[in-house]
Amino acid sequence: MSSKTPASKTPAAEATTPPGLTHLHSGKVRDLYATDTGHLLMVASDRMSAYDHVLDTPIPDKGRILTAMTVWWFAQLAGVVDNHLLSYDDDSIPAEWRGRAMLCTRLDMVPVEAVARGYLTGSGLADYRATGAVCGIALPDGLQDGSRLPEPIFTPASKAPVGEHDENIDYAEVERQVGRETAGRVRELTLAVYRRAADLAAERGIVVADTKFEFGSHPCTGQLLLADEVLTPDSSRFWPAESWQPGQVQPSFDKQYVRDWLTSSASGWDRASDQPPPPLPDDVVAATRARYLEAYERLTGLSFADWIGA
Repeated sequence: MSSKTPASKTPAAEATTPPGLTHLHSGKVRDLYATDTGHLLMVASDRMSAYDHVLDTPIPDKGRILTAMTVWWFAQLAGVVDNHLLSYDDDSIPAEWRGRAMLCTRLDMVPVEAVARGYLTGSGLADYRATGAVCGIALPDGLQDGSRLPEPIFTPASKAPVGEHDENIDYAEVERQVGRETAGRVRELTLAVYRRAADLAAERGIVVADTKFEFGSHPCTGQLLLADEVLTPDSSRFWPAESWQPGQVQPSFDKQYVRDWLTSSASGWDRASDQPPPPLPDDVVAATRARYLEAYERLTGLSFADWIGA
């Protein structure tokens, strides 16, 4: 999930860069630093992004919730794919970033978004309504918003420069960009990870409708590793299983709540305009934080209060 925002909305890095670190990049949510030992430090902020904008209003504790969830998922998925995480509580992580930072192996990143869909919604639904297919994969007639697909599908997207929108692409384009062998491995791992995660979440009453991953190859071994954040409310659609019903907008534990407010009459914002979104009201901030927190605690069975820095 790296993307680019317009220059006026480019996220700022942390206020100061501690000794031993070099600031590399600020994405919509994360700031990346190189360590003097050759590793990568990923720092998750409380920034919220929606519709290719970084919003002015942060969501309290969001960075720690995302990090805690990613660390937990990495452990659950270890039997499916290795990942780039080295430590989340290393003494080298600055105290002010503990709980929302991960020390990682630097990888050569695969330049596509690896998206898995088990249910039809969002941009996949829009493509299906227009063409009967998603990323060139034909789907049965009569599917609705929220319909479960016959089987999970790999629907990659381009990695847009920051401020531009990621675009769905077909598998042939992935092969063109990264080669047949890497494309095949990315598809295989994406679907394997999705199936494992969807099964585990289902045991906890959560539907993983879709999610996106990033992969990178180890610079020494060439091994393909899972990277960045994993299966968080920022990168996935989580629905409560007890209320799932095709043909309607699903309640969610992710940032869809923010998207819905922004496009409602209450916000007064015209998405088609060149104006940035308005600040989020306090009740939307509180409700969004509550959804992220519930997703973490319901999935993991852990209390966020026990996480580092919470």
